[in-house]
Amino acid sequence: MFKHAFFVDCVILCITFVTKKFKSLKKRIKTIMKKLIILAAAALLNTAVFAQTTWNSDKMHSKLQFTITHLLVSDVDGEFKDFSATIVAAKPDFSDAKFQMTANTASVNTGVDQRDNHLKSDAFFDVTKFPALTFTSTGITKTSANHYKLNGSLTLHGVTKPVSFDLWYRGTITNPMSKADDAGFKVTGVIKRSDFNFGSSFGASTLSDEVTVQANGEFGKAK
Repeated sequence: MFKHAFFVDCVILCITFVTKKFKSLKKRIKTIMKKLIILAAAALLNTAVFAQTTWNSDKMHSKLQFTITHLLVSDVDGEFKDFSATIVAAKPDFSDAKFQMTANTASVNTGVDQRDNHLKSDAFFDVTKFPALTFTSTGITKTSANHYKLNGSLTLHGVTKPVSFDLWYRGTITNPMSKADDAGFKVTGVIKRSDFNFGSSFGASTLSDEVTVQANGEFGKAK
């Protein structure tokens, strides 16, 4: 009789212990599930708020220009008539922006046909062999309010080299005509043509090794 009662007590004790453990485990699982739901909601909110947006250059209000010194005493300006650029960014200040630009080398224009034809020849751009020059950003660092250092890879004359430009984010507005968002940027910097084996038959006394690059762009937010 005593053994039977002891056995029953042991069973009851075990059941009580297991029940308590199960309730504790159930409570812990419930707490973990709540945390997971909160984290998932936060992740979804973060994705919605900081979704990447693409911006495309407006050809009517964008320019890609360069300046080189001739015979040490005179600057000659030129531009590319045909180019396009895109920006992909999640942050409204474009501090995480990624830039991509492509220019048609045959569209080079300095205002003098004879010089432009020379630039298109194999002495310089060699447009038949290298129809495009490209820039792809690899990093962006904020230097001051709305000003950044833009690093990337420039491919010119079949050669790819790392380059660095100064970037000025001029702001974002709502275009009064299109009612869409437009953002403005200015890029400036200096590259060396010797890095790209560009016009190598012309020494620095004829054409400066350093070429100043300047781009002004108005970018429309993609729909």
